[in-house]
Amino acid sequence: MNDILLVDKPKGLTSSRVVELIKRKLKVKTGHTGTLDPIATGLLIVLIGKRTKEASTFLHMDKAYEVKAILGMETDTFDSEGKVLRRSDSEVTREELESVLREFHGDIWQVPPRFSAKKMEGRKAYELARKGVAVDMPPKKVSIYSLELKEFQFPHFTLTCDVSSGFYVRSLVHDIGEKLKVGATVVEVRRTRVGPYHVEQARALEEILGYKSSG
Repeated sequence: MNDILLVDKPKGLTSSRVVELIKRKLKVKTGHTGTLDPIATGLLIVLIGKRTKEASTFLHMDKAYEVKAILGMETDTFDSEGKVLRRSDSEVTREELESVLREFHGDIWQVPPRFSAKKMEGRKAYELARKGVAVDMPPKKVSIYSLELKEFQFPHFTLTCDVSSGFYVRSLVHDIGEKLKVGATVVEVRRTRVGPYHVEQARALEEILGYKSSG
């Protein structure tokens, strides 16, 4: 079996765990084409058999996301499951948020989250961060092709974005909070597209496995 499997990843599982479950079910070599955080849901492309050799091709494809976030809170992981570092009661208007969003377009420099799978000195950054090791994450040039505010009801807001490979939605939300001087953190992330592949084409993990997985 040599194929591309489009999976709608559920919340709470790592990408590696999803691959492991599928490998156990299908009994073939498998690999994913780009990590999704455990908090994230949506399109995860899993390669099967000889197609695993094509992973690098998929890694460089553009991505699209829908993200729900909250203003007035900053965490160490840049999402709501992390340790809260600060809070702010200052209110932000829709106009103020939209004004900041206009600064995020085209090529930008972005610092990846310390709690991420990015390799630092041969180890994943989150492994070092969990041990309290100071990690100096160098900025990386990424691209934002579109960024739209879909919903806003302070302190909650929802964005959709089309971005280049290597883009961190958690860093985007964190940087928005920094510019507004109130902090912001991700609550939910859903990847809706990878290159020409859309989440509507994907199958639920439960359907692929034939049973409900608890992780």
